Amino acid sequence: MGDDSEWMKLPIDQKCEHKLWKARLNGYEEALKLFQKIDDKSPEWSKYLGLIKKFVTDSNAVAQLKGLEAALAYVENAHVAGKTTGEVASGVVNKVFNQPKARAKELGVDICLMYIEIEKGEAVQEELLKGLDNKNPKIIVACIETLRKALSEFGSKIISLKPIIKVLPKLFESREKAVRDEAKLLAVEIYRWIRDALRPPLQNINSVQLKELEEEWVKVSSAAPKQTRFLRSQQELKAKFEQQQAAGGDGDGGDDDEEEAVPQVDAYELLEAVEILSKLPKDFYEKIEAKKWQERKEALEAVELLVKNPKLESGDYADLVKVLKKVVGKDTNVMLVALAAKCLAGLASGLRKKFGQYAGHVVPTILEKFKEKKPQVVQALQEAIDAIFLTTTLQNISEDVLAVMDNKNPTIKQQTSLFIARSFRHCTPSTLPKSLLKPFCAALLKHINDSAPEVRDAGFEALGTALKVAGEKAVNPFLADVDKLKLDRIKECAEKVELVYGKKTGAAEKKEGKPVAGKTPALSGTAGDKEIKDAAAKPGPQKKAPAVKPGGPPKKSKPAAAAGTGGAGAKGKKGPETKEIFESELSIEVCEEKAAAVLPASCIQQLDSGNWKERLASMEEFQKAVELMERSEMPCQALVRMLAKKPGWKETNFQVMQMKLHIVALIAQKGNFSKTSAQVVLDGLVDKVGDVKCGSNAKEAMTAIAEACQLPWTAEQVVAMAFSQKNPKNQSETLNWLSNAIKEFGFSGLNVKAFISNVKTALAATNPAVRTSAITLLGVMYLYVGPPLRMFFEDEKPALLSQIDAEFEKMQGQTAPAPTRGISRHSGGSGDDGEEEEQEDVGNDVVDLLPRTDIGDKITAELVAKIGDKNWKIRKEGLDEVASIINDAKFIQPNIGELPAALKSRLNDSNKILVQQTLSILQQLATAMGPNIKQHVKNLGIPVITVLGDSKNNVRAAALATVNAWAEQTGMKEWLEGEDLSEELKKENPFLRQELLGWLADKLPTLRSVPSDLLLCVPHLYSCLEDRNGDVRKKAQDALPFFMMHLGFEKMAKATSKLKPTSKDQVLAMLEKAKANMPAKPAPPAKASSRVGGGAAPAKFQPASALAEDSGSNTMESKPDPKKAKVGGASSKTKGVQGKKVLNKPTLKEDDDKSGPIFIIVPNGKEQRMKDEKGLKVLKWNFTTPRDEYIEQLKTQMSSCVAKWLQDEMFHADFQHHNKALAVMIEHLENEKDGVISCLDLILKWLTLRFFDTNTSVLMKTLEYLKLLFNMLSQEEYHLTENEASSFIPYLIIKVGEPKDVIRKDVRAILNRMCLIYPASKMFTFIMEGTKSKNSKQRAECLEELGCLVESYGMNVCQPTPGKALKEMATHIGDRDNTVRNAALNTIVTVYNVHGDQVFKLIGNLSEKDMSMLEERIKRSAKRPSAAPVRQAEEKPQRIQNISANASMLRKGPAEDMSSKLNQNRNMGSHSETAHTVPREFQLDLDEIENDNGTVKCEMPALVQHKLDDIFEPVLIPEPKIRAVSPHFDDMHSSIASTINCVISQVASGDINTSIQALAQLFQVESLAREASAGVLKDLMHGLITLMLDSRVEDLEEGEQVIRSVNLLVLRVLEKSDQTNILSALLLLLQDSLLATASSPKFSELVMKCLWRMVRLLPETINSINLDRILLDIHIFMKVFPKEKLKQCKSEFPIRTLKTLLHTLCKLKGPKILDHLTMIENKNESELEAHLCRVMKHSMDQTGSKADKDTEKGASRIEEKASKAKVNDILAEIFKKIGSKENTKEGLAELYEYKKKYSDADIEPFLKNSSQFFQSYVERGLRLIETEREGKGRIASSTGISPQVEETCVPVSTHTVSSSIGNTNGEEVGPSVYLERLKILRQRCGLDNAKQEDRPPLTSLLSKPAVPTVASSTDMLHSKLSQLRESREQYQHLDLDSNQTHSSGIGTTTASSSSAAANIDDLKKRLERIKSSRK
Repeated sequence: MGDDSEWMKLPIDQKCEHKLWKARLNGYEEALKLFQKIDDKSPEWSKYLGLIKKFVTDSNAVAQLKGLEAALAYVENAHVAGKTTGEVASGVVNKVFNQPKARAKELGVDICLMYIEIEKGEAVQEELLKGLDNKNPKIIVACIETLRKALSEFGSKIISLKPIIKVLPKLFESREKAVRDEAKLLAVEIYRWIRDALRPPLQNINSVQLKELEEEWVKVSSAAPKQTRFLRSQQELKAKFEQQQAAGGDGDGGDDDEEEAVPQVDAYELLEAVEILSKLPKDFYEKIEAKKWQERKEALEAVELLVKNPKLESGDYADLVKVLKKVVGKDTNVMLVALAAKCLAGLASGLRKKFGQYAGHVVPTILEKFKEKKPQVVQALQEAIDAIFLTTTLQNISEDVLAVMDNKNPTIKQQTSLFIARSFRHCTPSTLPKSLLKPFCAALLKHINDSAPEVRDAGFEALGTALKVAGEKAVNPFLADVDKLKLDRIKECAEKVELVYGKKTGAAEKKEGKPVAGKTPALSGTAGDKEIKDAAAKPGPQKKAPAVKPGGPPKKSKPAAAAGTGGAGAKGKKGPETKEIFESELSIEVCEEKAAAVLPASCIQQLDSGNWKERLASMEEFQKAVELMERSEMPCQALVRMLAKKPGWKETNFQVMQMKLHIVALIAQKGNFSKTSAQVVLDGLVDKVGDVKCGSNAKEAMTAIAEACQLPWTAEQVVAMAFSQKNPKNQSETLNWLSNAIKEFGFSGLNVKAFISNVKTALAATNPAVRTSAITLLGVMYLYVGPPLRMFFEDEKPALLSQIDAEFEKMQGQTAPAPTRGISRHSGGSGDDGEEEEQEDVGNDVVDLLPRTDIGDKITAELVAKIGDKNWKIRKEGLDEVASIINDAKFIQPNIGELPAALKSRLNDSNKILVQQTLSILQQLATAMGPNIKQHVKNLGIPVITVLGDSKNNVRAAALATVNAWAEQTGMKEWLEGEDLSEELKKENPFLRQELLGWLADKLPTLRSVPSDLLLCVPHLYSCLEDRNGDVRKKAQDALPFFMMHLGFEKMAKATSKLKPTSKDQVLAMLEKAKANMPAKPAPPAKASSRVGGGAAPAKFQPASALAEDSGSNTMESKPDPKKAKVGGASSKTKGVQGKKVLNKPTLKEDDDKSGPIFIIVPNGKEQRMKDEKGLKVLKWNFTTPRDEYIEQLKTQMSSCVAKWLQDEMFHADFQHHNKALAVMIEHLENEKDGVISCLDLILKWLTLRFFDTNTSVLMKTLEYLKLLFNMLSQEEYHLTENEASSFIPYLIIKVGEPKDVIRKDVRAILNRMCLIYPASKMFTFIMEGTKSKNSKQRAECLEELGCLVESYGMNVCQPTPGKALKEMATHIGDRDNTVRNAALNTIVTVYNVHGDQVFKLIGNLSEKDMSMLEERIKRSAKRPSAAPVRQAEEKPQRIQNISANASMLRKGPAEDMSSKLNQNRNMGSHSETAHTVPREFQLDLDEIENDNGTVKCEMPALVQHKLDDIFEPVLIPEPKIRAVSPHFDDMHSSIASTINCVISQVASGDINTSIQALAQLFQVESLAREASAGVLKDLMHGLITLMLDSRVEDLEEGEQVIRSVNLLVLRVLEKSDQTNILSALLLLLQDSLLATASSPKFSELVMKCLWRMVRLLPETINSINLDRILLDIHIFMKVFPKEKLKQCKSEFPIRTLKTLLHTLCKLKGPKILDHLTMIENKNESELEAHLCRVMKHSMDQTGSKADKDTEKGASRIEEKASKAKVNDILAEIFKKIGSKENTKEGLAELYEYKKKYSDADIEPFLKNSSQFFQSYVERGLRLIETEREGKGRIASSTGISPQVEETCVPVSTHTVSSSIGNTNGEEVGPSVYLERLKILRQRCGLDNAKQEDRPPLTSLLSKPAVPTVASSTDMLHSKLSQLRESREQYQHLDLDSNQTHSSGIGTTTASSSSAAANIDDLKKRLERIKSSRK
């Protein structure tokens, strides 16, 4: 049992993976216990994620059983179990279901079901379905059984049946009986859930099996099945279910609920679609046109057979439908008509919604064919039209149906009515809105009065159905004129009707009860009615056009056609008043009799007296009598006839006449005045209306009559009478009266068409007064009708049209006044409802009234053929013709023949010009056809969407414009219904996707509800979120919140379940994000008006709000009221009601209005608005350009707190009005501070809208106002709220990028002021955002502003942290725009001035180029320290306020600080030696040098010839390597920090030599060098090596020298740095360079050489090294580059280097090395330990002697050994290069290098095999190289480099490195040499005449002014040094914390001064360098 004890100790998860089955068994047992007790969120679970599959697939049967139990517990309890679904389910299917043990299979099934319970049903089902394809029947049976169990427990809602039903037939064909039996059980279970929907898919199985199934199915209980097991998310359902169980089975109570739980499965969904178009007989189209009917019949029978397939694949059925339609319409053989009708029915039921696009063509033909009497034809046609109805909506075919209803043929009328009745049954109250009921009821009312009884019956049935579906409330208004008998008959029919949504009437009632708030539809109480109405509006508001302008006047409930108001019976006692009074005409005798009964005798006698006074007295008595009479006893007709009796209306005395007219008014008001009475007097009244004295009385009487007899009728009579006479005064006054009357009564029921014809007559009148009145009347009508009104007058003369437009313009933005007369006096409770419901009709009616031309006959076959011609020119001609036909017709009827198909094919024309032309025709078509264009959405609209995928931008733009023009007419519902849109989105065309998503994102927010089909788009939306194209992804993200707004988060989240796990997580994250930004749905307009004004018009500004809401929702009605649709669309072109508020006509009253305050303080108004915005009740003020809905929303919000007249100015379309508004606001600013503050959020929002105006004057005025506003706010000590800031500042910042300076200046000034009322740190964030703009001016200005903020408020202003902010700013140093770069540099310099060197640390890594630019700029700024702050102070006086003294101290910055300290020390004159004076020219001007960071501005003295003997005098000389600092070391112990600062500033110098010197200086001081961290060293080495490898350095004149100095510097860094740090840095560098593909092999080679150098130093340094850290680095390196990977490297050096390093460490440390692996976390995964052990073992085996020899030679030979081993390969490689044409030279150079490096290398063997010519070529080549290089070396320096130096220094350059830094042999060189050198340099540089100012700032001593290219390469060189910045940080810390430690070190270096001569050399060289830097 020794083995056992080993595995017993292992942790559980390791036991579970053990190779011993017993161990695994034990592991599973323990895991099971563990799983049952740990918390469901415990991290333990994640350990087992990868193991669970092994649990279930264990190869040992005993262990497997335990494993299954553990797995089941895991799935049940672990929160992460879902991640394992796929693999575990697949393991269960393949490895468990085939087990012989029943228990195993049981557990497998349980695991599958448990996964389903944790919401992973789809994945499990997928695996089980895959299992059905397994070869092993056992597995198949188990999978079927599992599916059956899952279905029976979870139900068909969770287990999707479609894929299962798809495979069922195949299972029934299996050879295995077990499989067939199990399949049968499954089929029975499915039947239990979906009943007969299962029959069609199984109709083709073996008949015996089918029979057996039928028998089983009969036994299935009829009770609805219930879910018995629940998902985790269905816990409430579960609880409910358990309660029921406890209560003893399921009580009835549960029944209703559960019914919902079982979704009704549509058999159609379960079927496979069949493609039939390709299966049509080849000669079908010829045969169907054949002369012989038998051939036609054959063709039709072929189709009939194909369409019997219950589900058809979608495709282009246009041609097929066309020929079938032709047969139905034209074929003489009725049998064929019936057959074709059957085919159409089959197509419609097979295609369902996809057939909708053809419905419009076929319906009229079928309806007209009902004239056939033969029952089988009629039946076939009925079936066809019923099937077609289901594919479309009543709305879409209503035009065609209504057109047929006036047919003379009674059978057609009868069948149409019956069809309507059947169609209504499929409707619900929401799909049968008033707009549809009205025309249908009107037509059906004619039918019930028809002479043919069958037509009447059909009419009753249809009306009865309508009554049943829509409820009495909706239908009664249309039945007002129906007599009681007929009404009863209709109600009787209604009771018999059975609706589709519920088979028995009770059920129907219940179904319908749901949408209507639980009331039965036939309630009569007013309250009931109201509720029904509200509720009915909810289920499908998209079908119900919302009220046009809820603020507008209500209409009478009674439309023109029907008298009496809606539901008259329901109005209780007030009923009779509204009932119209019918009265027969009475003879004059009867009248006299009746009059005599009520009037005094004298009165009647004097009526026609000749004396006017008597007549007047008679009138007075008459009036008294009328005033005292009761309504019931007043014989109105008799009285008015008495008044009309001679002299009647010819009365000559005006007083009598006035009285007479007044009495008429009285009678009309007080009596039951009928139309008959009205006709007696109206003529007379119209005659007097123009009379100066009696006109007003006549108008009063007309108004009274209008109130009694309703305005529509009265108006029609009056206008007709006025225009039948010639008197222009009467005509104009009648029109004026009508204008007023409309305002008082409202517009409902008026016959627009009749008026319009009269108005046209009036407009043509010669009398200007008549024309003016007509135009005024049009203005009033415009208030109610809107823009469509203009369409009627398009053809008027331009002058007249402009007057009309001017009148309309005045009315824009005004809302129709609330009606004060007419309905208001009768309506009790329900008037209001009536109004708003009715209001929707007005706009529609108007557009319907437009005289439309039928262009059907102009769309000839020839024209259609032209459009489809092969020659594009002819196609173009055809399109031109169409355009002109539509143009001429202006408004057209929906019948356009074959045009749609012809245009559709042009949309994918290869000629893009034609595509664009077609699009413009379609746009024209939409305008011309109006809302009727709806029926063409599917066959023409959707193809336009396809064009959005075009690659050409202009074509896409045209398509988008077309789609918008269509949507404006049709509303969105048509587009969103069906699968068409989702099919488009599915196409993987990035253009199509981004355009379509953009369009949806634009339209969806305006809709109040959408068809459920929108859900079909969601999967494609998700794939767009992960599209390769960035624009598509962005658009999809933008559209996401709007989809969610309609579909809800849950549905959207559920739809992600089909995605891959990775995608799913990403999409869910986006959904969460979108959920936060989800806008609220637009509120229904009716509610809006009540919320704002609580009724019709009490709140002064309510109409605007209602309007705003309304325009938002206009695009979605199914029959949108085109007036609104137009408005919506128009406003986007700023030409429609909302976009443009016009000032009302300035009347006196208006002027008085202006006196009040302009901002009204609403208590808590602002807080409420913020809450609304937070709660997403309103749109968040966030956009790139303001969309209409934002403007509307702002208008609404302003309406309650801004004076109306000002608001009209603010939202006017004309910019001058905006200027006026701003002027007023400026005027009122001081007096209305509180008002301004209470509306500040709205004012700022409005001002942001002005930023988007293009007019400069408005912008200037806006900025002027803002300056004053912020001054006022800061005086008031107001603080901006977050909401105000976020909705204003971003838009203000956009304006910083304006091209005009003056605007930019203003905006900056405003930003400055804002800091006084909003925290600068928060401003900072907004401005930082502004730097991301595409506008370079904006970026530059924002960066400058950031600099100012930092300067004024210090570093704390930087958000989120100074580091992040500075990094962000620094990215702009590399901007492509020069001003932005400069701004970024200046800003960072400003920060540097405030914050000092810390800046570099905060900025982090910059590209070399950027860094050098920055350093350059910092140096330059240090030159003019005082200038900057002064300038800024002048510019920004306001900023000074909260700068602390501390901040201003800081600003002085280290740059000035440093030099001043140095100067102080210098002035102390503490050096005794300095007494010896040296001529000025040879003194070192230390001040200058210190401040000189490369671009020197100081004057250079011109050089003069001197006596150079002075040089030999003793001189105070700095230590050679330390430039210009060392002389003062002694006296500067106090200010070591500044010294280091100074050196560091030199490191950053642009001059490479200065930089290298400074670094050398740093690394000479060991204590300083040791401070460099690994990171700093890594960067430094990287920089130095890169510099050495830069080929451009060699091209420089002193390139050799530079490389030599760098070489020495590298050696110094390697020796002096902290050995652990440098080793670590080199290992990291090597790792990076090997990883980076871009890195050159040379680079890695040099890094390795440095490592070898370190290896040589190891014996001395081993004790100072932190081995643990080095080994950790090696471990990491080996992890990144395992042995295998290293072996794949091209060069074998890396692996050698590593081995050498490890070998040396082992040798030096021995076995102890293994104790140093402490820092490595899991040693077992490291190759390092193993490697070390091997090396140790190896070295132990070797004898000591060999080791001794090694040590003698020292580590220096390692490199040689390494290379010799490979010598042959290297040489072979080199010779190969020499042999190839291209690389000959390179090869020779390499050979030369190689020979030089390994002088003892033998190249003979390689040469002797080659030809004599080749050998001599090689030798000659080597000689040439040698001479060349030696020559170069000689020029470069006067001395060579000793061999021993060459051995130790890293061999870098291919040149012999030589230098002039001191003579290594120690001999002195005479001054003459240098003098010569100076001369040469002077001549070469033209020093005498070179002025400082001309120098380009970046040239350094390495550049030659004559050669510009060199200059640029030196720039590059400087940038290499940016790598050194970290070392500067390092010293920043040093000055702070390590003065004491290092002072001594620094001091000592000074002491080491060498012989005077050597130093003179150095001094001269230094001089030389300074001079050359002055070039």
